[in-house]
Amino acid sequence: MSLNVRLVPRSSKNEVVGPYNGTIKIKVQSPPVEGAANAALTTFLAKLLKCPKPSVTILSGHKSKEKRLKIVGISVEEVEAALLK
Repeated sequence: MSLNVRLVPRSSKNEVVGPYNGTIKIKVQSPPVEGAANAALTTFLAKLLKCPKPSVTILSGHKSKEKRLKIVGISVEEVEAALLK
């Protein structure tokens, strides 16, 4: 499945904020330097979804706050349940 995310780097904690203009807004503590925020995003989502880290990859938006992610090995319902807790 693919997921559109609005990433907010340099936040006080890693968290899912919720729906935001057709995407899911997610905050991470890492700065947007040398891919640190992207790595923090994929690691955070993998932990949240309880799936292996390679199951969460960034398809587009590597240098943008708007990202499209690919998540494999987990159903749409499980992703929605985990993100909207």
